[in-house]
Amino acid sequence: MSRIALFPGSFDPFTKGHQDIVIRGLSLFDKIIISIGHNTKKDHRYFPVDATIRGIEETFKGYDKVDVVVYNELTAYFAQKHQANYMLRGLRNTTDFEYENSISQVNRSLNKSLETVFLITSPELAAISSSIIREVHRYGGDVSEFVPYTV
Repeated sequence: MSRIALFPGSFDPFTKGHQDIVIRGLSLFDKIIISIGHNTKKDHRYFPVDATIRGIEETFKGYDKVDVVVYNELTAYFAQKHQANYMLRGLRNTTDFEYENSISQVNRSLNKSLETVFLITSPELAAISSSIIREVHRYGGDVSEFVPYTV
C-alpha cells in the first residue's frame, strides 16, 4: 500500500516553511500531493492561484514524488478520491497545534482512514507565516528570504 499524503493549504503565498515540511515529508511518504484549497475564512487570494501553482511546481521540479493540485471540497473527501491516507501538516507553535488538532479530529470523523502527521517547523523558519509575508509584500517590503526563489 502506497503512503500518499496530502499537504493542504491556501499557500497564499507558499513559503520556505511550507517547502521545508514537504522536503522533510518526502522521507516519510511515497507521494505528497500539495493541495491548494479554497479557504472560506478568506474573501479572496492575495496572489493568483495560477501563479501559486507555477511557483510550487517550479520549486519541486525534478521531485517525482510531489504533485500540485487545486481543490474545492472537504479535505477529507478529497483525500479519499486521491487514495491519500495521510494529511501532512506543519506546526510552528501551540496555537497552530490547537487549530490543527481540531481540523484533524473533524477530518478523521469524516474519513476514518485519514491520519494526520504533524512535523514541527524548523526553528529558523518558525516565524514565517503567509499572512506576515502578504503584509510585508503589500507595503513594498522584500520577501525573498521567506519564499522559495520560484515563488
